[in-house]
Amino acid sequence: MSQNQNTWKPTEEAKGKATQLRLFAALLWVGAIAAQVAAIIMLRKQGENFMAWVIGLIVVDLILAIIGSVLWKKSNRLDPASEKNGFLFFMQSQLGVVVAVIAFLPLVIVILTNKNISGKQKAILGSIAGIAMVIAGISGADFNPPSVEKYTEETNMVEALTGTNNVFWSKSGGRYHLYQDCGYIKNSTEVSNGTVAESYETKGIDQLCQRCKKQKMKENNITDESLLDKIKQLNPTENKEETTPAEEVVEEKDAA
Repeated sequence: MSQNQNTWKPTEEAKGKATQLRLFAALLWVGAIAAQVAAIIMLRKQGENFMAWVIGLIVVDLILAIIGSVLWKKSNRLDPASEKNGFLFFMQSQLGVVVAVIAFLPLVIVILTNKNISGKQKAILGSIAGIAMVIAGISGADFNPPSVEKYTEETNMVEALTGTNNVFWSKSGGRYHLYQDCGYIKNSTEVSNGTVAESYETKGIDQLCQRCKKQKMKENNITDESLLDKIKQLNPTENKEETTPAEEVVEEKDAA
């Protein structure tokens, strides 16, 4: 991200890949819901070996739901939502959880309210479907969702410290670094480098190494105050005071 940009924006390549991943995720989720519908039909018909069929369809439902959620979360790392609209941000970030409920809850209800199966059968099928819903929900949840604001803040921090958007990270590390020879990664067998967003895309890393930060600040004689000023300069629109209509009128008169 260059200094004349106010907020982080994904590249066209990243947006295209994210769209493709979301399409695949949607198709898998549709397949999961279709498996649920098939399980409900089998449950009502109660043909030969219907228990085995219902359990098998629950497993298929679960596999499709999980794979779909994995792809969806990968797409969000390439093209994250903005936190400005809380509801839309939640829906995009946690859509896997919503789909998990849609893909299993109706089946659980049908199982528990079905009067044509025994209590033992209800307990077995209900437990399996309920556990599958919980597993799918946990798999679909993003406990550290990316956002445009988060990428912007982290990128601005790195650019303010180094002047470029380039960081390093190891295969097993949990933070990105400003120095390839940082003590935390210099002995790593595999060190990658790229933008802050790329560290999140590939490894889910979204925190700067504090040792690297302190070292860079010391090398360049950067204080906490001057670092904050540099970050503000990289994103001037967030610090621009909004003028009221009355102030705008006064400014126009003065200009005249």
